[in-house]
Amino acid sequence: MAPYMGAPDEQGDGEKLKLRQVHCSGSPYEIGFKHGSDAKVQVERTIDFYTGMFQDTANLDWDKVRGVAMTYEPVMRQKWPHYLEEIQGVADGAEVELSDIIACNVRTEIAFGMFSDGCTALSWRTADASWLAQNWDWMEPQKQNLIVLTIEQADKPTIKMITEAGLIGKIGFNSAGVGVCLNAIKMKSMDPTKLPCHLGLRMVLESSSREEAVQSLAKYGIASACHMLIADATGGIGLEWSSSDVQKCTMNDSHQVFHSNHYLLKHPGVGQDTNWLADSEFRVTKIEELAGKIEGAPTKEKIFELFKDESNYPGAICRAAKPPSTSASLFHITMDLLKKRADITLGRPVAPDDSVQLAF
Repeated sequence: MAPYMGAPDEQGDGEKLKLRQVHCSGSPYEIGFKHGSDAKVQVERTIDFYTGMFQDTANLDWDKVRGVAMTYEPVMRQKWPHYLEEIQGVADGAEVELSDIIACNVRTEIAFGMFSDGCTALSWRTADASWLAQNWDWMEPQKQNLIVLTIEQADKPTIKMITEAGLIGKIGFNSAGVGVCLNAIKMKSMDPTKLPCHLGLRMVLESSSREEAVQSLAKYGIASACHMLIADATGGIGLEWSSSDVQKCTMNDSHQVFHSNHYLLKHPGVGQDTNWLADSEFRVTKIEELAGKIEGAPTKEKIFELFKDESNYPGAICRAAKPPSTSASLFHITMDLLKKRADITLGRPVAPDDSVQLAF
């Protein structure tokens, strides 16, 4: 079976996609139900997309994937029942099975990190801003299934994130000025008793500070290899996770952290990742070089320009789905966590489909 290449989208010829925005509030179940019902079409297409991906890449049909996914349900029920309630709400709202939505939320773990999205990310604290930004690279058919999700819940910061429909944690920021970006690391390493990667992102977005986020994640550990770039008004820190350890990428002398899709630090006793994207080292070096050439204080416009760079095309910071690359930059986000605002562009930064401004 070939990879799912996307159902016919809602565009006409030459027409650009628009980002769907969904606003959720209430109990975990109510939040999930609103997510699932308002983005029902996108949730269904996300399931279709990963059905094809698992079949083609891991030779797993969707029934098998759902069976594996349900082995995570008892751990979620015991350790993070509120996340399971929200996932149940998404499933009911979208009129799909609970196992479908669990599978999407633990897609990285089911195949031991086989399905890895690429990206380039930076954190940069200056005298009057705290920037967090990235391009998110993945298969182009998933672009039509991205949504902007706002979540209001009692006794926690309000969340604004861009996510794949059906996933309850992804990339974004909150009303406390805490933000998170994700870099995939491809490594056959998984512990089902720990927090799945995308639920870890959600946990960061429910935190009131960078330090609280780091402590919360440390309590549970992350089930599979990945890098989370976490920042607030005081600056950023990179957490390189394997299923058995975490190493911290701290700010350099210019209060910056840069990352792409391979370990930058040694992980004793864990081994090295597969460095699955040959251009990963190029991209992290290139964005640091470009940041060093910025004259004066960085602005959101200057940050955005960094992520339009096409050096080493198609395996560039602004990635294109041209051989040998199979993925493209599907969105860009720049967050100013001091001012609690963000700008999102859907599509490659050099040719965006849509743009959205978010603020608290």
